[in-house]
Amino acid sequence: MHRVSPVRGDCRGLSGPFFQGKLIVAMEFGKEQMEPIKACGVLLFRREPELSFLLMRHADRWDLPKGHLDPGESEVQCALRELEEESGIQAGDVRLDPGFRFTINYLVPGHAQPPGREASKQLRPKQLVVFLGQLLRPAPIRLSEHLGSEWFRWAPPHAIQPQTIDTLLASVAQFWDEQGPKES
Repeated sequence: MHRVSPVRGDCRGLSGPFFQGKLIVAMEFGKEQMEPIKACGVLLFRREPELSFLLMRHADRWDLPKGHLDPGESEVQCALRELEEESGIQAGDVRLDPGFRFTINYLVPGHAQPPGREASKQLRPKQLVVFLGQLLRPAPIRLSEHLGSEWFRWAPPHAIQPQTIDTLLASVAQFWDEQGPKES
């Protein structure tokens, strides 16, 4: 299996608030070690009308359909659930490439607190796991929590969002250079 972990070490080439020199998997605050928040998603490609990939529009950035792992859920189950929740595309309309699993670790501000308590301002580690998917048949996009979506033409190298998306897309390009894109 092609396991991509492009930013486990030195990340000084990356910029933005989540990249503070090096990325980490766990962080210590005093004696307490914080486990990473885990999120999973799918980078979904389609071949028609041209080779392109789906991104979702937030107010200030493009992102993947992804979300937090629920207790007892596998990474793949989470990724497919989030794809359906955020885009309306069902698992039966997608084929995941079993040879590709991308991971990236970064810091996010705060974490949820019980009602009535202010969210923590401490940075917390987050791990994102992304699977490579191919849309098997046309499927309408039904947005639930994003401002919009767009199919971006595959034309590497990409410059969309340097913190995560560009790194992921570069990893897909490398994977396809080594393996070749899978046909449906």
